[in-house]
Amino acid sequence: MVRIFTLFQLFSVLLVSVWNIVSAQEVRSVQTGADVLIRNRLELVKGKRLGIVTNQTGILSNASGRAEYAGRHLVDILSSISGVTISAVFAPEHGFRGEASAGARITSSTDERTGIPIRSIYGSVNKPTPEMLQDVDVIVYDIMDVGARFYTYISTLGMAMEAAAENGKPFIVLDRPNPITGTIVEGPILKPEYRSFVGEYPIPIRYGMTPGELARMIQGEQWMKAMDKINLTVIPMEGWRRNMWFDETGLPWVRPSPNIPSLLSAELYPGMCLIEGLNVSEGRGTMHPFEVFGAPWIDAKRLEDSMNGFKLPGIHFNQVSFTPASIPGTADRPKFQNIRVNGLELIVTDRNSLRPLQVIVQLMAVLRQLHPDSLRIGQGVERLAGTDALRTALLNNTQPADILQSWEKDIADFLKKREKYLLYK
Repeated sequence: MVRIFTLFQLFSVLLVSVWNIVSAQEVRSVQTGADVLIRNRLELVKGKRLGIVTNQTGILSNASGRAEYAGRHLVDILSSISGVTISAVFAPEHGFRGEASAGARITSSTDERTGIPIRSIYGSVNKPTPEMLQDVDVIVYDIMDVGARFYTYISTLGMAMEAAAENGKPFIVLDRPNPITGTIVEGPILKPEYRSFVGEYPIPIRYGMTPGELARMIQGEQWMKAMDKINLTVIPMEGWRRNMWFDETGLPWVRPSPNIPSLLSAELYPGMCLIEGLNVSEGRGTMHPFEVFGAPWIDAKRLEDSMNGFKLPGIHFNQVSFTPASIPGTADRPKFQNIRVNGLELIVTDRNSLRPLQVIVQLMAVLRQLHPDSLRIGQGVERLAGTDALRTALLNNTQPADILQSWEKDIADFLKKREKYLLYK
């Protein structure tokens, strides 16, 4: 059958084509703070001795204005620019090139590519010491976070800011996207008594800010020591909007840590990371961490029927069985190593309506109902949640809807407080 287009249809097709071209151009126009620095703000670092807090995510895009820089690391580029000196790289969890497992001790060394000293700030030392900063004039921070409070890179951000303030060093944040958008905020606010390196600030688990915005809030709310003395500069991105998911930015995806291999795992992580506080595998030791979970004692069929019966927005559940295995550099000793477990795979059907904290609260409540003698809700849940209220509520069989409602006022207060620190619409 030959299809005949009317003039209106042809115009509609043309309009859609033009819109797609414009949209693609908008996606490609997103530039990180590192891109902006290289393109037109080099005066901030020329003639200075730099200490750069970064990891494998600190790469430039094709929007830096220099095609030969696309995909290359900021440290590699700056070390080749005349007048720029890098005295040290400060390595967070997982190391400078991002090759260490979660929690693995990072040791100081020398970067093989550039010969620059690498100073570990994860392990026995969590912030640059005065000795580490003796040959540093300016500290530069360039790391992409995943938008979850317990991801340790934002703790490293605050620690590095504190070191800068205490030692009189200017601090520059090269901003990067929040890969799971800057619009969705979920979870309980951290209580002061639960402050730790997986929870430094009184913010929700999913806090909806970029590193640059969070740095401004850390300074403004005095969440770290000596913030009244810090000389903070944030170099904003260009072209980023709050409702953007990372795959809408046109920027290359670099896994921010070994167990966040994809944007999908990052979408689920703010909720599914809480499984680490249960005697349940969160999928480490598989190719799909945080996208699957399981334990030998789980009745996967009953759990699948129960969870799908709630019709939670943006998510569907399928039965799955898997065997966690040791993966060097990714999951050295995963839960239930070499043991077959039963559980569920999480299928995201609409990431804009998905609320991973809603999913995990409902999931933990159902697991407790189905397997009261097998499920263990450990104190690790308190540490990750930043409060004892969630664990207590689950142990008391509080309804998930009531748990979620108990967070609403604190979230509203946080949203109001953070407003003046936001840089993007």
